[in-house]
Amino acid sequence: MLVDTLGLLISIYVTPADVHDTRGARCLLAGLAPLVPRLKKIWADAAYRGLALAEWCRTEGAWEVEVVERAPGTRGFSVQPRRWVEERLFGWLSRSRRLSKDYERKVQTSETLIQVAMIRLLITRLAWNALKHAPNL
Repeated sequence: MLVDTLGLLISIYVTPADVHDTRGARCLLAGLAPLVPRLKKIWADAAYRGLALAEWCRTEGAWEVEVVERAPGTRGFSVQPRRWVEERLFGWLSRSRRLSKDYERKVQTSETLIQVAMIRLLITRLAWNALKHAPNL
């Protein structure tokens, strides 16, 4: 998943479990440069570390990949900078009953259900914002 700094979905690409994260990242980001021209930096976890992916991102879209790693000596759970943005999105999406378990046989179905859940979330926010700012009738 590619999310913006607000935690809103930009792009999604679901892969089977046997696909390495760096290969999935290339599939996710391929062809995205013209659609998201303001994207400059990508924060990622340690699974995306490596020069091959960083170089590919630099040539594909002039993106800088910054790997967010744990502070040395940290044990147990600790909030990582920038990682909470995506984790918060997972929390929002987990409210959707259909996404609470992995029932799907095809990855395309999983992608579609995540997109539908995100659309529902955005529509709910727009409606709530419209009600909050509506003149008193």
